[in-house]
Amino acid sequence: MQKLNDCTIVIFGASGDLAARKLIPALANLCQRNLLPSNSLIVGCARREWNDQQFKDHIEKALTSTADHENTEPCAKNVQARMKYYRLNVDDSEAFASFDETLTQWENELELPGNRLYYLAVGPEHIENIVMNLGTQGMLKEHSSQWRRIIIEKPFGHDLDSARALNRTILTKAAEKQIYRIDHYLGKETVQNIIVFRFANGIFEPLWNRNYIDHIQITVAEDIGVGSRGEYYDSAGALRDMVPNHICQLMSLVAMEPPSSFDANAVRNEQTKAIQSVQTLTRNDVLENTVRGQYGRGETEDDTRNSYRETQGVDTSSNTETFVAARLFIDNWRWAGVPFYFRTGKRLPLRTTEIVIQFKQAPHKLFRHTNVDQIMPNRLIMGIQPIEGIFLSISAKIPGPIVDIGRVNMRFQYADYFGSRPDTGYERLLYDAILGDATLFQRADMVEACWNLVMPILNE
Repeated sequence: MQKLNDCTIVIFGASGDLAARKLIPALANLCQRNLLPSNSLIVGCARREWNDQQFKDHIEKALTSTADHENTEPCAKNVQARMKYYRLNVDDSEAFASFDETLTQWENELELPGNRLYYLAVGPEHIENIVMNLGTQGMLKEHSSQWRRIIIEKPFGHDLDSARALNRTILTKAAEKQIYRIDHYLGKETVQNIIVFRFANGIFEPLWNRNYIDHIQITVAEDIGVGSRGEYYDSAGALRDMVPNHICQLMSLVAMEPPSSFDANAVRNEQTKAIQSVQTLTRNDVLENTVRGQYGRGETEDDTRNSYRETQGVDTSSNTETFVAARLFIDNWRWAGVPFYFRTGKRLPLRTTEIVIQFKQAPHKLFRHTNVDQIMPNRLIMGIQPIEGIFLSISAKIPGPIVDIGRVNMRFQYADYFGSRPDTGYERLLYDAILGDATLFQRADMVEACWNLVMPILNE
């Protein structure tokens, strides 16, 4: 791991759930692994009338609730000691000038070089204003020995037009190399391992094409409902919430061509090409190859669960989907004719995220005069969550005097080989952003390609 430059980490929306449950614990975990810059300042910004201690108390509740708190407590205290709070109305442009003065003063006191990472842990309605205000007040200016970067949380736009407009606006104040559009799925080890699995193992890459693969399935299923996100979810739905980001990212990693190197732009070029190669859905394609659904009232052994329309903040006659599935095709030489299926939704039977690569079935001719009536196809399953691992199913003869075939599962789980350690999924992403490695972050053209993919479904 490379040594990180000393910097200031500014978290907008610091009073929210994301900062307390994910971002600050991730910084504590980086500290425990000696990966946090040795001299850094963490500044929380929000509208609440807090002082430094009230902010630290708020964060401490989240840090003490982590499963591995006893081992991480020294680092948690270390991170808390670096924290300051600044009350800020992010929609007030003039307030940013005073904020910049205060930041500069704190940085001078700590002899920091002025490198800044701005994390926008805020609702999408605030993104444009924050970036514009940062730019207007000169808080995004860089020079040879000083960098300024912005991390933007999804959703990035509401449709293709809004994503393009947001890209255009942001790029008037910051260069593309300064913008890190984050998808926390890419912080998961198994997602990052897709590239390594494909390109570091000579046994699989020769099979990774239309000649050997029958179809690919991508599942992002949740067993919980919408919960307290009713108002937001009713304006978004499963398609907008999951497909242009999580599912497109997984699909691009599985389908991309080998990059020329692990340079950020080389990898992202190939990911973008893969998504741009997805066949545009016609109206008939949408009707035949996509499905939308919404969960209703149901009962479990323990309780009765309300329907989506009974959720607070949801219109009682809402037609917003909580489930969406589709069949897509990638129109290039590698994948011609291979269906890519995706499904995602709430209140499904189990929580799982996985990619299934189903290979073509072996011919049965050799076994037609035996007890074998069919041969099951081989499946390679990449488990993203909650089980992180890779599983391969093969056929083997069942012991005995007659020829019969059974399925055998070969299993690799991360925890078994590499152990487990505290992880929120944001550690690698924060580390890379401070380092300046944008490989795991979306570029503007990738964002627009993903929205372009789903627009025919939204339009129907």
